[in-house]
Amino acid sequence: MRVPLSWLREFVDIDLDPERIAEILTMGAVEVEGVEEVGPEFRGVVVAEVSRVWPHPNASRLSLCEVKIPDRVLQVVCGAPNLREGAKVAFALPGADLGGMRIEARRIRGELSEGMICSEAELRISEDASGIMILEPDAPLGADLGEYLGLRDYILELSPTPNRGDCLSVLGIARELSALTGVPLRLPDIRLEEEEVGAEEFIKVEILAPDHCPRYTARYLWDIKVGPSPFWMRLRLMRSGMRPINNVVDITNYVMLELGQPLHAFDYDRLRRRKIVVRLAEEGERFVTLDGKERVLDHQTLMICDAEGPVAIGGVMGGLDSEIEEGTQRVLLESAFFAPSSIRRTSRFLRLETEASYRFSRGVDPELAPYASARAADLMVRYAQGKLAKGIVDVYPRPWRPPKVYVNIGWVRDFLGVDLTEGEARDYLERLNMKVEVLSGDRWEVIPPSYRFDIQREVDIAEEIGRLKGYGKIPERLPRLLPLSREVERRDLERKLKEMMVGYGFYEVLTYSFISPQSMEVLGISEGLRLLNPLSEEGSVMRTSLLPGLLEVARFNSNRGIKDLRIFELRKVYLPQDRELPREEKRLAALAMGNFWPRWWREKGRAVDFYVMKGCVEGILQELGIKDVEFVPPQDVSLLHPGQGALLRLDAKRVGLLGRLAPQVEEAFELQGVYVFELNVEELLQRAEKHKVYRPLPRFPGIYRDIALLVDEDMAAEEGMKLVLECKPPVLERVEFLDCYSGPPLPEGKKNLALRLYFRAEDRTLTDEEANEGQEKVIKALKGAGLQLR
Repeated sequence: MRVPLSWLREFVDIDLDPERIAEILTMGAVEVEGVEEVGPEFRGVVVAEVSRVWPHPNASRLSLCEVKIPDRVLQVVCGAPNLREGAKVAFALPGADLGGMRIEARRIRGELSEGMICSEAELRISEDASGIMILEPDAPLGADLGEYLGLRDYILELSPTPNRGDCLSVLGIARELSALTGVPLRLPDIRLEEEEVGAEEFIKVEILAPDHCPRYTARYLWDIKVGPSPFWMRLRLMRSGMRPINNVVDITNYVMLELGQPLHAFDYDRLRRRKIVVRLAEEGERFVTLDGKERVLDHQTLMICDAEGPVAIGGVMGGLDSEIEEGTQRVLLESAFFAPSSIRRTSRFLRLETEASYRFSRGVDPELAPYASARAADLMVRYAQGKLAKGIVDVYPRPWRPPKVYVNIGWVRDFLGVDLTEGEARDYLERLNMKVEVLSGDRWEVIPPSYRFDIQREVDIAEEIGRLKGYGKIPERLPRLLPLSREVERRDLERKLKEMMVGYGFYEVLTYSFISPQSMEVLGISEGLRLLNPLSEEGSVMRTSLLPGLLEVARFNSNRGIKDLRIFELRKVYLPQDRELPREEKRLAALAMGNFWPRWWREKGRAVDFYVMKGCVEGILQELGIKDVEFVPPQDVSLLHPGQGALLRLDAKRVGLLGRLAPQVEEAFELQGVYVFELNVEELLQRAEKHKVYRPLPRFPGIYRDIALLVDEDMAAEEGMKLVLECKPPVLERVEFLDCYSGPPLPEGKKNLALRLYFRAEDRTLTDEEANEGQEKVIKALKGAGLQLR
């Protein structure tokens, strides 16, 4: 929306530069997208008076005239049809510049022309080239034309938010500026010169769709003389982005831009039986609008009709048959309030958006219609020489009832976070034309003005107070943040675990919490709590492990030919407690069988094995930052294969299990080659790394040394690696398991354990001597523990 600053200053007499005004409005939540400086595109043009006119002796279409300015009289050749003696005109002196065209004294058809009388088109202030520009009789002789016409101005490019339909006018912006600065608001001076005859004698209004049109007003004018508008009005319309048409139409557009109330002027002589009927259209009804297009209407389109048929689409566009023309003498002036939802729907349905529909669809002040009508009627009397019937026809079947908003001013202070006195808050609200009544203590009753549809709740009042107080005045304070709860940490961990499992190629499943006691018996799991009244024996026990449910899913898929399967579940198990409710514990369980990597024509794929599943578990532990987990042989765990299983311990506490299912379990579930793991998520949460610590990539190369140890056959590789790490050589980075062998030529009961030692320094390149020294320290410690180096 474009608003000339000179127009705005007529409402708010504020002595601030345009950029400062734009800043105040923007910080007050009325966004100003830009400020454009405009001015005349000519130089050397003044106000002059034509004192004498006579025919050109050598050209029948030209005239000679004398043009008077304060210090001299000049002769000029002119061909304009509206040239006349006594007219005040725009005169370009010799040496003037008209947008790149220089004016000089020269002879035209043998007669001297000492300048040029200009049209508006030649001055580039409009497209009117029909004749010279005739100024008002009181124009000061010799005055600079640009100064006299007020061509030097600034245009504010505004972008009000959709909920602020009241800001789609000069008055709306002026109200905001007045409230934000405290400068009083001035309204246009309206002096209606009414005739004795009443408007109700000429107009009858009937509203058949009050939900769509809660209010309709009309005035009657006659002896109208349709012609051009005064220059100042046309200039403001053009600078606001509207094309001038004639004085009657221009006045309706001018008042719409000024006050925000769309108006429409009907040619009264084209209205049949002096009656206006506001109704909904018939389905499929056709109507020709002002743009000459025939529109097909539906039953929700609001129509303005006379006694016999439609004359306008309410709130959108008038009809071609009742438009104002050059010969129009009598006018019916419409000023109405249409329901925003109705106009918005009609505009969208017809794909027709106008300046009027744009405003109506966002909400127009229902109490503004009579005032805007009076303003337009006053201008038509002055600038169209019309006569105005007394009074106004005002049909108002759905009167506006002011909403009441109850506000706790103490809450407003806390909400905004500012020190705010009751006097300040009340002053801000009253600047916005809100009525305030103190009910008791901090509790207020606030009634917003009729044009503020967006004020409905207590928080809206707080927002308005904050706008006028100034958001920039809210002190900067760091928020008092509460530490993240364990529940939040648990949710984050669970999400991370699920993302990792999906990344490993597993599909998430959800199984029942109630399982069969036979499943638990097969797995060798302690039985959970029994339900007193189960639906069936298959779901009579609360699960203490997620594995039975996963195995049932695997059996279901295997029976249907799906042999390659990777599934997981992250949910609760229920562990019995003596005379108490069961303890709920979150666990992550996974099952894989068949090929982990699928076959394709070049590869046979890779079957799931213990190390694939162990790699998944190690990846999870690494991502969570848990380092001290031990993988130990399973003891007294009948569900795992004796040679392909492990328990996970953390500080001597069991946190999970891993491995292939025992043969009897696979047989019971009719499966083959099934590998599983189950982790205690609760324990992992307590040990998970809360904050990642950045570790740069190594800058210097490392050195590795391999050692082979002769150890007891029942000694786990994990135990040997742990002994190495306990030596803590200063440059030892990590230990990796390489190989394990038992059999000839090794002694019975012994096996070979091969380990790789990685040495690296963070600040330099290691030498072989330093690596050898670290290796010797490890070997010495291992020998001290009774291990034999091979």
